[in-house]
Amino acid sequence: MEKVIRDYYIGLETGGTNIKCFIASDPYNVVSELNIPTRDPGETTDKVIQFIQSGINKHRISVKSMGIASFGPVDLNIASPTYGSIKSTPKLAWRNFPLLAKFKAAFPFPIAFDTDVNAATLAEARWGAGIGLSDFIYVTIGTGIGGGIISNQQLVHGLIHPEIGHMFVKHDLLLDPFDGVCPYHKDCLEGLAAGPAIEARWGNPPVNLPEDHPAWAMEAHYLAQMAVNLTMVLSPQCIILGGGVSQHAGLIELIQLSFKEKLSEYVQSPLYNKKIDNYIVAPKLGQNAGIFGAIALAQTIQ
Repeated sequence: MEKVIRDYYIGLETGGTNIKCFIASDPYNVVSELNIPTRDPGETTDKVIQFIQSGINKHRISVKSMGIASFGPVDLNIASPTYGSIKSTPKLAWRNFPLLAKFKAAFPFPIAFDTDVNAATLAEARWGAGIGLSDFIYVTIGTGIGGGIISNQQLVHGLIHPEIGHMFVKHDLLLDPFDGVCPYHKDCLEGLAAGPAIEARWGNPPVNLPEDHPAWAMEAHYLAQMAVNLTMVLSPQCIILGGGVSQHAGLIELIQLSFKEKLSEYVQSPLYNKKIDNYIVAPKLGQNAGIFGAIALAQTIQ
């Protein structure tokens, strides 16, 4: 029998809470995987490097390339001396950490680098809810809030990269006197609606709040504002909402209702009213969008 030769890839997703690493021929054929907490950057990346080296030796495989999908902000300017570094992140220990350089020093294969949300967006375009769409947005709501944009079938990077979570939204201090937790902007979207903001406002992490808790109507209020802003500025065909917070039962439906109310029929499309279930949606890849995206990044290297 003729031996089937596969290309193998490394996918690394560095999230604000956990770090995942896959050794795989594609997202659905994984030979080894790692999931560890995001702690000290030196110690954590050393563990990932050891895992990769051990996996390559154990399975006797040759790796074609690697993709790193990192939380940000990150330096994506190839001409910059700090290209591939994590920059002004709220995770202070990781600030200015040379993530890409650390892995380039450890391995000979080429490595692609992008934000975690851009990678997740690429994965949803290739294998998930964005299949067949030329223009859509993926937003993750978890430890932070971030988003990736596909415009005319291409990822948008711009001058640095999009930071959807740090847009400003209307904050009625009478209805919500909470100051916000963003260390840079206090009450930007992330400061009001990410997981740590929910916990700080209500004294409980989101996973412990019941379905009928007032936190969810407030969360829908802020995330619907985001969806309206994105609709007005980018006119996407779909907005995909991922991340741990978005998985709360009924939240996406609350966002859909609040979105329709806030849009107020200013622009017209069947997707904004009768087919809203096809406009603001959950990711098809679920919690694997980021790590699948890291594999997709690796596969972009020719």
